[in-house]
Amino acid sequence: MEKFMAYSGAREFMFCNLCGTMLSLVSPKTAECPLCKTPTSAKGILGREIGYTLTVEDIRRDLGISHTMEEMATKESAALIKQTCKSCGNTELEYTTRQMRSADEGQTVFLVCPKCKARDTEN
Repeated sequence: MEKFMAYSGAREFMFCNLCGTMLSLVSPKTAECPLCKTPTSAKGILGREIGYTLTVEDIRRDLGISHTMEEMATKESAALIKQTCKSCGNTELEYTTRQMRSADEGQTVFLVCPKCKARDTEN
């Protein structure tokens, strides 16, 4: 818990002390809360960097898009192909296709073994 408090305390400079909204820099000396308009000295903000990581899954989740390989392979439209699974040696794999790149390139084939659930792709 102490580690979390130290982590969050190190980022207090970014948020309004009154309402918790992220501050906006309005001049070289002043930051302001865009919600409640509370002014704050920019001294604690200047020269600091804020970094974060955004993944494709984060974007898909936020937009409500659910195209993971597992979901695509479990759709009723998945067909069987006579191809050997690299993991368990099963002789049939389920496959679906999707246009992932530009239109002048081939589709990506998503393969899933119905026996061991191993996944693979072919471009």
